[in-house]
Amino acid sequence: MSRVKMLLVEDDASLAELLAYHFKREDFDVKHTPDGEEALLLAKEAAPDIVLLDWMVEGLSGIEVCRRLRRMPETANIPIIMLTARGEEEDRVRGLETGADDYVTKPFSPRELVARVGAVLRRVRPALAGEQLTYADIEMDTVGHKVRRGGELVALGPTEFRLLKHFLEHPGWVFSRERLLDAVWGHDSDIESRTVDVHIRRLRKAINNGDRADLIRTVRSAGYSLDTGV
Repeated sequence: MSRVKMLLVEDDASLAELLAYHFKREDFDVKHTPDGEEALLLAKEAAPDIVLLDWMVEGLSGIEVCRRLRRMPETANIPIIMLTARGEEEDRVRGLETGADDYVTKPFSPRELVARVGAVLRRVRPALAGEQLTYADIEMDTVGHKVRRGGELVALGPTEFRLLKHFLEHPGWVFSRERLLDAVWGHDSDIESRTVDVHIRRLRKAINNGDRADLIRTVRSAGYSLDTGV
């Protein structure tokens, strides 16, 4: 799979550096500018696969950059995630109506943003998201239905595979039993929530075989999370 090309439009230098670090670590090709006008030029010269766009940037505002990207034929279909300190519903609606695919309010966790970008790519451009999901030393081939940890094959049942896939798509997120039931078993499922605990135990046993570190974190009174704990 080719590297995902990201255009990061952010005028906070320290935040831009932090985000560039996290996305480059995930093998994104990141191009950064603090300026709205330059962002349009860069996007026109070489269309990125995704744009991370702050609302308040130098030159043109982020909302105007978003509007113009949607008007240009060569950039009209590029997924755009807006970053902003403006959390009011009216601002969120305005950003989405202008053409943003998602809207993330500051402050946010870089890991959450990486997961949100992955989710948008899977939804808007599934080919870019690839067939591999990875976290720490776990690798999942979603097409071949194979899971490896530390390079070794892990045998999983169908439910445990779906459960792990959901966690891999949302690393660091904490899910209640009810939300896991909806995501993995479906909204119409009449399975009891405690059944989730049984499948979590099976998943843990399978991926932690050989005294490996437990990557499934139990969050008291909240649920479960795929998390290294670092």
